Parts: sequence; C-alpha cells; structure tokens
Amino acid sequence: MSTAVVKTCNVLWVPLKRDCEELLRRFQQTQSVRYEEFASIWRVMDFSSVYYGMTTNYEKRPFIRLVFTTVYDYFLPPNSFQIRVGALYMLYGLYFTQLVSPKEKIPIALKDWMSVQNFVSDAVDCQHLDVVYIYRKLVSEKAFYYSAMPNQLTFDAKRRFKNKNMNELFQDQPDRVTELVNASTLEEIRNVQAHYERIKQALNVSASVSVTPVNLSMQLEECALAFKQWQEKTKKLKNASCDTQAKESVQELECSSRADLLATIKSKTYGSLPMDSKSRRHGEDETDNSGSGTDHKPALSPQKNKQLSLRQRTWQSLGKEESKEHRKQLWLLSAMKEDRAVFKGYEQKIRFKW
Repeated sequence: MSTAVVKTCNVLWVPLKRDCEELLRRFQQTQSVRYEEFASIWRVMDFSSVYYGMTTNYEKRPFIRLVFTTVYDYFLPPNSFQIRVGALYMLYGLYFTQLVSPKEKIPIALKDWMSVQNFVSDAVDCQHLDVVYIYRKLVSEKAFYYSAMPNQLTFDAKRRFKNKNMNELFQDQPDRVTELVNASTLEEIRNVQAHYERIKQALNVSASVSVTPVNLSMQLEECALAFKQWQEKTKKLKNASCDTQAKESVQELECSSRADLLATIKSKTYGSLPMDSKSRRHGEDETDNSGSGTDHKPALSPQKNKQLSLRQRTWQSLGKEESKEHRKQLWLLSAMKEDRAVFKGYEQKIRFKW
C-alpha cells in the first residue's frame, strides 16, 4: 500500500467512525432490533454512498477493509445487544453495496469466534429471526473469512489509529455496573467518608446529623454483589431452559429417526417377498372360493384335493348343473370299450358320411 493511500485512510477514518456512530445512535433510539427500522435509517442517511469517494480499485479495496474493521469493533462486546445487531446489519449492507469485484470479505478473529456464536444463540433464544437470517445469509454468501488477528499486521506506525475509544453509550449495562463498583472506587468512597467524619468531629456536630449514609461503601458493594448473583442466576436458568429444549428436540429426533427406520425396514421386507405367477395366484384364489362353505373339510392329501375343470367352474358360477349325457360322455372317455354294459342308454351320434 502506498503512502498516499495510507494518508487517505487516516484522514477518512475519523469522519467514517462518526458516521457509523450516528447510524448506530439513531438505531438505538428506536429501541428495536428489527431490520425494517435499520433499513429505513440506512436509506434516510444514504449510507451506501460511503464508497463513492474512491475512484480506482487501488484505493477502494484498502478503504473497504478499513470500513469493515471499523464497523467490526461495534459487533463485539462490551457493546449492548442492540448495538451489536446494528453493527451486523451495517456489515450486511456494506458487504453487498461495495463497488469492487470480487468482493472484499469481513474478517473475524479466532479469539472473537465464541462471542459471535453466543450472540447468535442469544438471538435464536429470543426469537429475533431478523438477526439470525442476516447472519446466516452472510455465512451462506461466504462473506466472512477467519483470521488469526482482527486487523492486518504491519510495521507502519502511521496506520495505528490513536482514537479507538468506544462510545460509552453503546456499552452494555452489566459492564457499566462492573466498571462503576470496583476496588479503587470503593476505596476512594471510604476515604471521602472518613474525611467527612473527621470534619464533623472537628466542628462538634452531632453524630445523628449526616448527609450521606454511614456505610455507603459497604452498601454499594452489597448491591453490586446482589446484582452479580442475580445475573448469574438468570444465566443459569436460561442455560437450563436451553438444555431442556435441546433434550426435547433430541428426543423428537430420536423418535422420528426410529419411525423412519421402522418404515424402511417394513418397505424392504415387503419389497423382498417373492411374487407368484399370475396363473398360480388365480388358481389359489379359485380353490379358496370353491372350498368355502359350511361343509368344507381340510384336504388330507394333494391327490384327493383335485381341482375342478374350467367348464365345471363355469357351470357352478352360473348356478346350473351339467346334464347326465355330458357326464357320461366325460366318463366314457376313459372307459373300456369291451364293457358294453356301459353303452346302455347311450345314443350314439350319427357320423357324417363322406
């Protein structure tokens, strides 16, 4: 990177940070985390025109990296949840409105990975679907690249910006309480309280007259300790509820997977059954229908369980009986011709004479 580009980035960094904080401040006043509110503020400020100052790719890419680095600081703790949501929305808008191709990616340091995942899990637990969608959209577009350091390491001291103090209005409330009630603050309060008591004794003022509580430092310490205990208790309850929800989801998944497994086993079992031929199935159905009745007896042997012919089955289905003549004809087919007694009462047909 040339010296001219470095100077340009150094000059533009202060107004860029001022514009980012103005956008986040307006979003904070809405007291909402909806993307619709953020998009309206983005359009009013015309924030996508932040890239229009650079004309060449040689200048655009360093400036885009500077923009992502500046906004990325607001995406991390100790900023409040709403400010972090606004920073995520800002990264989303800045990524898709950049004027270079291929697009520059947003760096995420490995040390910040857990805080980002905790932020996304909090958004899922609170059902802030706008936040979850925007983050997953960036992940699906491969907008992030994971680096060892949040900023590019360089030996150029001119790129080390001095004014990197975070805005106190953007910080989360629990962090403010921790910073307010610490050991040095309590010690200073004790010293002031002791000096006040010495002045009262020198002026011979009654001990009942007091502007401040007697044990102000102890009361502040107890309040801070109670707040910390309440915060930890709330966090434990939240984690317990998340664990129960996770267990229920795991049980549901196990039940569904077991049902799917049983369904696949049944389908494989039914699909592996041997299919009989059509004629064989037809014959079995007919034997079952013909043998159904009150006087049905099980067959003792396959020789005695003879099937009826097609003509006999047809006559039975029509409800008629075969004539005696036809029965004799069928029986005479296998009779001995020497037995003339069989031919009594049988009228031979007149054969055709040639």
